[in-house]
Amino acid sequence: MLHENKIWFGKAGDEKIYALPKMANRHGMIAGATGTGKTVTLKVMAESFSSIGVPVFLADVKGDLGGTCNPGVETEDMKARIERFGLEEAGFKFDAFPTVFWDVYGEKGLPLRTTISEMGPILLARILGLNEVQSDILSVIFKIADDEGLLLIDTKDLRSMLTYVGEHAREYSLTYGNMSSQSLGAIIRAVIALEGQGGELFFGEPALDIRDWIGCDYTGKGKINILDCQKLINNPTMYSSFMLWMLSELYEMLPEAGDLEKPRIVFFFDEAHMLFDSASKSLLDKIEQIVKLIRSKGVGVFFITQNPKDIPDGVLSQLGTKIQHALRAYTPSELKAAKAAAMAFRENPDFDTFQVLTELGIGEALVSVLDETGVPTIVERCNILPPQSQLGAIDDATRDSKIKAEQLYIKYVETVDRDSAYEFLNRKAISDAEEKARAEEVAAAEKRRQQEEAAALKEAERQLREEKKAAERAELQAQREAERQALAEQKAAEKAAEAERKAAEKAALAAQKQAEREALAAQRAAEKEEEAKKRAVKNAGKSVANSLAGTIGREAGKNLGKTVGGSFGKTLGGNVGASLGRGIIGTLFNIKK
Repeated sequence: MLHENKIWFGKAGDEKIYALPKMANRHGMIAGATGTGKTVTLKVMAESFSSIGVPVFLADVKGDLGGTCNPGVETEDMKARIERFGLEEAGFKFDAFPTVFWDVYGEKGLPLRTTISEMGPILLARILGLNEVQSDILSVIFKIADDEGLLLIDTKDLRSMLTYVGEHAREYSLTYGNMSSQSLGAIIRAVIALEGQGGELFFGEPALDIRDWIGCDYTGKGKINILDCQKLINNPTMYSSFMLWMLSELYEMLPEAGDLEKPRIVFFFDEAHMLFDSASKSLLDKIEQIVKLIRSKGVGVFFITQNPKDIPDGVLSQLGTKIQHALRAYTPSELKAAKAAAMAFRENPDFDTFQVLTELGIGEALVSVLDETGVPTIVERCNILPPQSQLGAIDDATRDSKIKAEQLYIKYVETVDRDSAYEFLNRKAISDAEEKARAEEVAAAEKRRQQEEAAALKEAERQLREEKKAAERAELQAQREAERQALAEQKAAEKAAEAERKAAEKAALAAQKQAEREALAAQRAAEKEEEAKKRAVKNAGKSVANSLAGTIGREAGKNLGKTVGGSFGKTLGGNVGASLGRGIIGTLFNIKK
């Protein structure tokens, strides 16, 4: 609670334990085993900052911080604690605080969103669980989107960008380096898995403007922004990455402020060990850098965890306010951790820090804060004050009424799907498809034109060939006709020559026959003359030889006639033979005579 403009949160005996508001930007830690009172301490600190007009952010992992919006209830236990601490004299009263509920999933608070671009490639790679090569490629994807003026707002923008780059990887490789399809595919699968875990709700618009968290209500109390993480904590990587993103956003958004009388805003990160689990060295370096530098922006950060060893030494060394609840040391490793936690305090000569640390009861803590000069005070064993607001959770009806009554409800309740990479690349895909279709149509038209020209040329060539063939056929026909005519003429000439030859032969034959006839006639005349001579001789010897010759001739003629003409021949032959025989005998007779 606020006392003398200082944050009074505990009491060591009769001594009040304060935290100075102007030292709150030196950060702090609330640690302790489960059930030792960390949540109450967290509420007391948050209420105190709100009372001095400092807005607060709380990560509600268990869902028991919602009662901050209602005043506390006086129970027997609370009444006893109030009396024990003497709080009535200090003006303690139960009170409610201006509370704004937020929820990444939009179920138990105003939808809390950010964009892919604002998250950045380093934290997004951690959420997606990418390896080093895939993380480098994701950074290249962001670079390409920036260079081409494409907004990466939600997961569908990122998927569209990954797909687009994958389809044009060869074009981008010369400028941005090789990006294998396997790595791009792995990133796309991780994005789809993230969407299945609610990532499509977390990434979108309207994105959270952290400046909406920096403000007070009409009474001057700082707003207490409670992020319901009961569902988000089931995805530790997403939870921690979101917390780191908020720190980064604050660091980038807020101007330098130096040392203020009170911080601009204080963040309480529950389950702080999740911020550092499985974080790469580059990410741890980034966290350490932000924790160191965000102080100058007027931001205080309190880490809530079970054991200080959960926080890296580089971050732990930056924490000025340390509230350490009991640690249980049952094993050697737990004993070692408890000793290390005890050694982190300035020793108090009145007690053994390690021994006290292991025997602290519920609501007790070892505390060290920064004094006016920024020096850590010696460790004190103190009891934590009770909170002024309701302890525990609130019912859904109360929560719902608080959510809808919040002025920011209208701003954040509806999702806005602004024109971004997804829409641009879809339009580009449609435009490219239309252009491709036009190009294909032009190419098809050109192909048809070429085909038509080729067909026309082919037809012309065919006609030319036909005309050539027709000319060749006509020429051949003419040649054949000329040959036929020449052949006919030759045949006619040959026929005429043959006729002339035959006529000549016929004339020659006629002349020859005439000559033969004339020769025959002359011969016959000669023969007649000779015959006449012979007849005279013949007649002379006819009588002598007629008988003998007749007989001989007759016999000879018979024989001849038998051969030639049978009985007729015999008679004729006999007569001829007789005549011939007579002639021959007569001739012989004449010769002999």
